[in-house]
Amino acid sequence: MAEEGSVGIVETKYLTFAAPPNEMTLECGRTLGPITLAYETYGELNDARDNAILVVHALSGDAHAAGYHHPRDKHPGWWDIMIGAGRALDTRKYFIICSNIVGGCQGSTGPSSIDPRTGRPYGLSFPMVTIRDWVDTQKVLIDHLGITRLLCVMGGSTGGMQVLQWAVSYPDMVRLAIPIATTSRLSPQAIAFNEVGRMAIQSDPNWRDGDYYGKTLPRRGLAIARMIGHITYLSDRSMHQKFGRKLQDKSAYGYNFRTDFQVESYLRYKGDHFVNRFDANSYLYITKAMDYFDLTQANGNLEGAFAGVKAKFLIISFSSDWLFPTYMSKETASALRRAHAYVISTEIQTDYGHDAFLLESDQLSSLISNFLSQGMKQK
Repeated sequence: MAEEGSVGIVETKYLTFAAPPNEMTLECGRTLGPITLAYETYGELNDARDNAILVVHALSGDAHAAGYHHPRDKHPGWWDIMIGAGRALDTRKYFIICSNIVGGCQGSTGPSSIDPRTGRPYGLSFPMVTIRDWVDTQKVLIDHLGITRLLCVMGGSTGGMQVLQWAVSYPDMVRLAIPIATTSRLSPQAIAFNEVGRMAIQSDPNWRDGDYYGKTLPRRGLAIARMIGHITYLSDRSMHQKFGRKLQDKSAYGYNFRTDFQVESYLRYKGDHFVNRFDANSYLYITKAMDYFDLTQANGNLEGAFAGVKAKFLIISFSSDWLFPTYMSKETASALRRAHAYVISTEIQTDYGHDAFLLESDQLSSLISNFLSQGMKQK
């Protein structure tokens, strides 16, 4: 089952904190507690406790970044290609941590969790959360694990936003930062795509203003939202290469509204598969948290936001990523340099679009591996 270097069978763990009356105050001003974080770890923390790497996931990710939960699993964790013995995040050297974000639906507290005040799922009574809130809750986990300084925080897409927020919020805790295929503030185009996805969910009659738990789920709305989002993760060239205008199990057009093209079938499959593992309300909350992300908000400019950072940065973008194109990474890198931070910024040439960080890439692995090795030497 497991390939060479795999971490093998892993177990999801849970940390609960902020129980009343010690609830956590969120950026929106409301409080939340108790809070549970689902997390997994791979490798071992060394005696000096200086080899810990926090991997933060993207929109639909979870704590299960590597390995398998049981021998019958067909698919490993979402970044298994990067984590394991001999891989970029070498578990013989590093202690890897990954947790599911608050507001999610893969073990951490979110809108589908039971509200202890009512005994029913939170639904839309769940408070609005932000990327800064996600980082604050991750900080509690890192403290719980007895780690005072992380060797590195890394992640792609929404994960990359968390990386930047970590460097800003907790500068003394982050030695190295690797934001991949991301931005320091969400663009109007990305906000627009998120809003269309949310409207697809909210327009589903089964959504019932978020009160659908124990009833028929808003599967169609969530599937459409995922289809819309997935288009932004690909590139025009990759879609040409993968699908072209090939027909799905047909030799001629059907001249109806059933599936004709392979790309249509692929998107429907992605949508249908997604609804089996994700909560519609979580999709609303997570995309809204992305919309609110803007590091310029507090200081009026990026240079001011990065004034206190102490981490060294490896910023990676992809040439065919039109959701978070390279100019956004360059903007972040320039602001960090003006704030006197150490920055390496690089663009990987690829046809795979935004999702390239999730795919096998010798160049991506080499960049990350070398940056981490140099960081360990420069303690």
